[in-house]
Amino acid sequence: MMLWPLKLALKIISALLSVAIFYVCFTGYQVWKTSTQYQPAQADAILVMGTAAYPSGPSPELKARLQAALDLYRQFPQTKYVVVTGGKLPGDPATESLVSRNWLASRGVKAKFILSGGADSYENIAFAAAAMRGAGINKVLCVTDPFHEHRSMAILSTFGFRPSPTPTQTSPIKGSKTIPFFLRETLAVSAGRIIGYGNLSTLTHETA
Repeated sequence: MMLWPLKLALKIISALLSVAIFYVCFTGYQVWKTSTQYQPAQADAILVMGTAAYPSGPSPELKARLQAALDLYRQFPQTKYVVVTGGKLPGDPATESLVSRNWLASRGVKAKFILSGGADSYENIAFAAAAMRGAGINKVLCVTDPFHEHRSMAILSTFGFRPSPTPTQTSPIKGSKTIPFFLRETLAVSAGRIIGYGNLSTLTHETA
């Protein structure tokens, strides 16, 4: 009879673990499902999530995103704004957003219609949000790697924008190489939904 509290506690722990495992697995499925969606359409702006850039120009990953954005820009000429994002690491000569801005401007995108901001996924959008609202931007085509699409769209939604998935189709990160990225995004989305993406960004920076 004295063991019933322990048995009850074990049942509760087992139930909580089952719920947690189901939650993470379902989130992983949603991250993957979003990565397979591609819904280009007329929008107010095209947003490019930043990633590594070099002094000589964008990395292959960033270039794939920029090319995808440029293709959308040409496909939908009434979408005049392109939002580029991304900060820089200590010692980098320029921010990811500046490298992206220069790359797009050299290919015909008018510089006055290129907005920028950000450091990580959350700050990328937070820094650019005010300028985007000031430009009357509401509907956004979100360009990033497929595995990063779900979280990027979720963050855009928290700022009141209406995102559509337009992940790059030519990312150099393919096949089994995407597995750790999908796992990371699954954990990030799982945590972000619970504590908020802004708080997750703050915690990530504090522990970095």
